[in-house]
Amino acid sequence: MPRKAHLLLVDDDPNTLASLSRAFRMAGHEATVCDNASRAAELLRTESFDLILSDVVMPGKSGLELLEDLKKAGVKTPIILISGQANIEMAVKATKLGALDFLEKPLSADKLLVTVENALRMSRLEEENRELRHRLGKHELVGSGPAMKKLIAQIERVAPSETRVCILGETGTGKELVARAIHEKSPRHENPFITLNCAAVPAELIESELFGHEKGAFTGAAARHVGKFEQADGGTLCLDEIGDMPVAMQAKLLRVLEEGEVERVGGDKPIRVNVRVVVATHRNLESLVKQNAFRSDLFHRIYVFPLTLPPLRERPEDFPDLVAHFARQVAAQNGWKDKIFTEEAIAELRKYGWPGNVRELRNVVERLALLADDDNVSTADVRLVLLTSDSASSGASSSSSGTGTLAERTEAFEREVMLAEIRRHNFHMTNVARALGLERSHLYKKCQQLGIDLQALRKPE
Repeated sequence: MPRKAHLLLVDDDPNTLASLSRAFRMAGHEATVCDNASRAAELLRTESFDLILSDVVMPGKSGLELLEDLKKAGVKTPIILISGQANIEMAVKATKLGALDFLEKPLSADKLLVTVENALRMSRLEEENRELRHRLGKHELVGSGPAMKKLIAQIERVAPSETRVCILGETGTGKELVARAIHEKSPRHENPFITLNCAAVPAELIESELFGHEKGAFTGAAARHVGKFEQADGGTLCLDEIGDMPVAMQAKLLRVLEEGEVERVGGDKPIRVNVRVVVATHRNLESLVKQNAFRSDLFHRIYVFPLTLPPLRERPEDFPDLVAHFARQVAAQNGWKDKIFTEEAIAELRKYGWPGNVRELRNVVERLALLADDDNVSTADVRLVLLTSDSASSGASSSSSGTGTLAERTEAFEREVMLAEIRRHNFHMTNVARALGLERSHLYKKCQQLGIDLQALRKPE
């Protein structure tokens, strides 16, 4: 599935610029033209391009000098050089400097388009490889229980189609992972997967984020910005937390879904886009429609194939797989030795409510891998960590959460410090008191004040 590209054409001959830009626009690409290397360098400081096509011999700075300057500046955009005065020495130098290809004038339009398409394809493959290396192991659906089997079967069914999917589920259940799985199992998998969290973008900026803007469109718009829809052209756009999108923006999104066109803020022409939109939310969209907080016409556009993700508390059979997966992941990322979670430790993890779902479990596994003294993570380790997690989730915010009053944060911090010292000294309270600079009697009173049940912590595994 072809994807539109933004090209920068650099040549001092206006006829060449006109013919090249016309050919690329007819092929579905967008072309920006300039007649000298200095101007090209300025454009590259404020705009991003998928490919640069530059003449070699020009007044002032040559195309070879432009290439050398860009490589020194760390610009990754692929560059193709063209010249009517080509020779072997020039071609060799261009290749050594990092040119992707070197073409002779006069140019064959067909040959040029094939060369450019190949260059774009190679550039995208390199980008995909970098992304795959970066996310290796991060975006995997893990679990073999009934709920996950049903979910995976639904993904397999809907992914190959163009059907719009609405992913529902509590915070932390992995809605973006499911959207990515749908993309990677679809015919669009070779093209971009782009995400936007509607709840994280201020209302006044969401239009620019989605549709892009032209330079000077508003105060602070120092350069053209390509929006998420254009970035996702040919691929998939995941709109996370769609229920938090401002109502005024919902009408504009509906128009794009109906017409397949976006218009940049400050722009004067529509831009065709070919994007599969997948939405996700933890909110009840039907209730929002009844409250007039969500447009009913948009709801019916996006709510074609709902996928409901089960919360972690309803997936007890998946805990061993999830814990082992996260343990391997955090060990590889941090260069730690692999930690083995005992069956009893996993059973203890199942007892917890997991309000933060899979995301919270991943954080707890990392914390346990860091704190456990032995190669095995035990029930006692789990209890110590879940006690602090439970206090953080049930009201008194933890010191690291950055929420709550000063007194609440102070109390949570004291609790974490005391639990860590009790564990470090294996419940030898005299040594704990000495380490904390407290009288032994004061230590027991402090434990009582902070809700630390020493007898519960000492229970055998």
